[in-house]
Amino acid sequence: MKYKLAEINVARIKGVTIEDSIMKEFVENLDTINTLAENSDGFIWRLKDDSNNATNLNPFNDVQIIINISVWENVEALGNYVYKTIHSDFLRRRKEWFKNYGNVSTAMWWIPEGKYPSVEEAVEKLAELQKNGASTSVFNFKNTFPKPN
Repeated sequence: MKYKLAEINVARIKGVTIEDSIMKEFVENLDTINTLAENSDGFIWRLKDDSNNATNLNPFNDVQIIINISVWENVEALGNYVYKTIHSDFLRRRKEWFKNYGNVSTAMWWIPEGKYPSVEEAVEKLAELQKNGASTSVFNFKNTFPKPN
């Protein structure tokens, strides 16, 4: 069986809602950053709604927490997008738009090729990483694990 990398990342916005003026520049660049992801080597899929993003999804019942879920060929492909494209400029500026989340905010895990994670599965994986730390079941960039055999 072949495997691909699933990931979830979450953030707590500074705005009362995503429409708050403090979030304006971030929101104005979402389509550009999402298009960059979709055109990146190793990108497979991302969760999105009718507005072409996932900021309206609310699995934590907290309008100040936004989520992103995606699937990639491997950790390297995701890392290249996150740290070696203009996405990294927004990552460096994250304190302008986001509060300290206070917990682990990114989780990765291997899924069978052709499958896509549900929001519930992704939230469970993030909670597992927060509770138990990195393992072959779920991990982060600091502690990665190879694809299953």
